[in-house]
Amino acid sequence: MSGNLSVQSRVQDDLAVVTTDGYINNTAAEKIAVVCVEHMEAGVRKFVLNLERSRIINSIGISILIEVIEKVRGVGGGVAFSNLTPTIAKTFKIMGLLNTSTIYETEDEAVVGMSG
Repeated sequence: MSGNLSVQSRVQDDLAVVTTDGYINNTAAEKIAVVCVEHMEAGVRKFVLNLERSRIINSIGISILIEVIEKVRGVGGGVAFSNLTPTIAKTFKIMGLLNTSTIYETEDEAVVGMSG
């Protein structure tokens, strides 16, 4: 599968909501990382990654997301995920992402949770 992922983002207050659409492999995860770094350079420290339209993520994609989480935490920020499939949520738990990030059922819940 190729990196045909689309990534959109918007900033509200000090929080960026990043929405993906498509398979998250290494190329696609790099797109997500670039968007997050650009927002970090602009002063954003809190991120919600809405993966509702991404049904599959491979191990390299997960490892890049871990790097993103580490970069955000390195500047005193935080990352939350929303709208995960049960399989992706379970995979994130197994891979330890929940030690450094949070999963919310919906984007709205994640925005509220990260804004508090």
